[in-house]
Amino acid sequence: MAKLKLSKHAMHAQQEQLRLYQRLLPSLDLKRRQLSVEVQKAEAEAAAIDDQMAALQRRIGQELPMLADPDFRLNDLVTLKDYRLGEQNVVGVRLPRLERLEYQVADYSRFATPPWVDVLVSRLKQAIELKLRAEIATQRVGILRREVRRITQRVNLFDKVLIPTAKENIKKIRIYLDEAERSAVIISKLAKRKQVARRTGAAGR
Repeated sequence: MAKLKLSKHAMHAQQEQLRLYQRLLPSLDLKRRQLSVEVQKAEAEAAAIDDQMAALQRRIGQELPMLADPDFRLNDLVTLKDYRLGEQNVVGVRLPRLERLEYQVADYSRFATPPWVDVLVSRLKQAIELKLRAEIATQRVGILRREVRRITQRVNLFDKVLIPTAKENIKKIRIYLDEAERSAVIISKLAKRKQVARRTGAAGR
């Protein structure tokens, strides 16, 4: 850490820094509070998707009880073929967002298979989409939480370190300059007294 210079120029520099920190702090704190709200929203969205997945599992169990049969096999009936993510800007933070989703449905004869297979295909598609959305929701929560931590660290740095340090530096410099000014006045007065004394002594001879 550089040694604090005790001069008027240094004090002006510290005052400028203090004004800058005090100007930036409210906007940083506002962003921290906005991001905290977005974290709560993202957590609620993730929880809602989890609830949808649980509800879908219950629905599948009710509609398609035959799936509980261990001898039942319909492997790879529906798979995730491709998907595309976009970006969403939330309070200056880029978050992933699902934009497109493609499924791969295995060939099966609608005449040779029971009609409930069509229902199963529909439910599997829903399950694949919900699983993907759950993963993305988890990523969004993680990104927002990390950003809140980062902004909180900056807020604390400004509020607890930079601003108090600048104020303390200004105080030190001001005390030093005031003492230096008083010392200069005293020295000046002493010098004048000596001059007066010398003149008086010279005049008395």
